[in-house]
Amino acid sequence: MRVLLSTYGSRGDVEPMVGLALELQARGAEVRVCAPPDFEELLAGFGLPIVPIWRSAQGLTKSRPAASSIPERAAEIIAAEFEVLTKAARGCDVVVATGMLPAAAGALSVAELLGIRAVSVTFQQLTLPSPTRRPMELPGRPLPAGVTDNQMLWKLDAESNNALFGEALNSSRTKYGLPRVDDVRAYVVGDQPWLATDPTLDPWQGPQSIIQTGAWILPDERPLPDDLKEFLDKGEPPVFVGFGSMPMHSSTNAATTAIEAVRAQGSRLILKRGWAELELIDDQDDCFVVDEINQQALFPQTAAIVHHGGAGTTMTATRAGTPQVVVPQLADQPYWAGRVAELGIGVAHDGPTFTTESLSTALKAALQRKAEAQAIAAKIRTDGTAVAAELLLRDGSR
Repeated sequence: MRVLLSTYGSRGDVEPMVGLALELQARGAEVRVCAPPDFEELLAGFGLPIVPIWRSAQGLTKSRPAASSIPERAAEIIAAEFEVLTKAARGCDVVVATGMLPAAAGALSVAELLGIRAVSVTFQQLTLPSPTRRPMELPGRPLPAGVTDNQMLWKLDAESNNALFGEALNSSRTKYGLPRVDDVRAYVVGDQPWLATDPTLDPWQGPQSIIQTGAWILPDERPLPDDLKEFLDKGEPPVFVGFGSMPMHSSTNAATTAIEAVRAQGSRLILKRGWAELELIDDQDDCFVVDEINQQALFPQTAAIVHHGGAGTTMTATRAGTPQVVVPQLADQPYWAGRVAELGIGVAHDGPTFTTESLSTALKAALQRKAEAQAIAAKIRTDGTAVAAELLLRDGSR
């Protein structure tokens, strides 16, 4: 069986697809992965060739384009999906699409064009309509403050998605002879979307028929560097601070404030540079800086994890049984911050900007949640990629 996995976004969008790709390969499937060019090294490390899509996701994130440019960028990425995937998907039996909504819409359209079975996947449920919660706000299109009826908010969300992505999608579809789509969100969601999240961390809260596979975890067996192991062995477990693919508003101030907040709790600190390019502020021996690192191995050895609330980082931290402080920046991150707080396994910081005092207060509270974090960790499933691969291969054999 030949499977095309297509995504466009940050590492949190790509790494789960790599996990599924390896599981499919182990079961004898032929896999192609379409992703931003940033992740060529990541895929190559697992022996997976990449079919690059469009331009650097990191460059796009760091450039902070205006919300008014979203339709134009959506048109570019959808056009790139059609151009690349119409070649990459030929001969495949199924296309698995996720990532940014316009990218997923483009990939699903290519599958439709080629007559290939398609599966729409999300790594968070905020794009799946539900009367029990509000939709995620889209850039430049805030939800009306006075509207509290969720069904009305989801109606407005559909209108916003159409305004941002409708013409971008339909211009490419028309060019390739496909009919126009009236409801972009409904097209991407489909009749039975897959939700690749853990049911304990992210229980489905809607009426629609979905398939919740569990989170797609990419096993990481890389050893920690010797100098990091030496740092860990020299004292009490440190606090980890990292904001993944978020550039942050001021990387210098973010690093300074975070280090001061951790030191205020009498703790040591491991700082991850990430896309924010955080750096140490002095040469004291209570701090250590890392680049790309095996977080699955590191997180269980820390006292607390301060992060941005990306789906992947939240899952890894939860599996580790380590308390969290989530400082959400955008998109689905406030949702994950709320889930961490609701489960009692950490603290949701109030807003994306933190001070030494606010972060220190949140960290102090989170450090008291070790027992709760370990109890939830014991309930987290690790078979998500196996479940997804079994479904893909089983349905493909019919």
